Amino acid sequence: MNMNVETPKEPVDAMTFQLPEELQVKVKTRDVNVHYGEKQALFDINLDVPANHVVSLIGPSGCGKSTYLRCLNRMNDIIDIARVSGKIELDGLDIYDKNIDVVELRARVGMVFQKPNPFPKSIFDNVAYGPRIHGLADNKTELEEIVVTSLQKAGLFDEVKDRLKDSGTGLSGGQQQRLCIARAIATRPEVILMDEPASALDPIATAVIEELIDELRQNFTIIIVTHSMQQAARISQYTAFFHLGYLVEVGDTEQIFTNPVDRRTQDYITGRFG
Repeated sequence: MNMNVETPKEPVDAMTFQLPEELQVKVKTRDVNVHYGEKQALFDINLDVPANHVVSLIGPSGCGKSTYLRCLNRMNDIIDIARVSGKIELDGLDIYDKNIDVVELRARVGMVFQKPNPFPKSIFDNVAYGPRIHGLADNKTELEEIVVTSLQKAGLFDEVKDRLKDSGTGLSGGQQQRLCIARAIATRPEVILMDEPASALDPIATAVIEELIDELRQNFTIIIVTHSMQQAARISQYTAFFHLGYLVEVGDTEQIFTNPVDRRTQDYITGRFG
């Protein structure tokens, strides 16, 4: 494996790519740096994410994709040695403002992790957990409606409608991940973060998740970390390539995969490193 890849000597300006003017910017990132103690993990990240689109983050392991993702719902806050600087806005609101309610932010920015992690509760209670905490239902009927709607949006309701009282951990891997997606969307988020949501699944379950992502973008903005370039090409409208903590290049997905501007992007896509 050829690892002789040029290391950037200074922050890369990926903002040379401009989103079409007609697109609403949902998430705006400017000059974001992340440190874990003395180690810097991200360098001056500038990235705009359009509403109701899927943006894939690609790059080799350890390049900063997941670190960036965790900045968007302030999950780095729970790491004592983590320090985030710069500006991240959700609909123009600075999410690191001292007056921001982090619990409310995480309701607006849901997350689905790499490994399905349903709670050891019933299927119904898994999905109802968030709405209960955030007070989204005034009564049992409203709560049931939220659960059913969320399971339907996650493409799971028809498979589990007769066993909502059964444990969520008894489902297959693919069903568990769709349950986690239902749980994430039950709090009515605007953005869904996905950290390699299909990497632990078989090809059939992966295809189901990919179809679901395409449907969900009608109502949600989705940012997904993936190691599969084929997956990024299939599901996303825009792709951002990270390398060694830098955002090297961002653009229309087809352009990134067929005519990248930066040589490092070309080398990664063609398998010269990674």
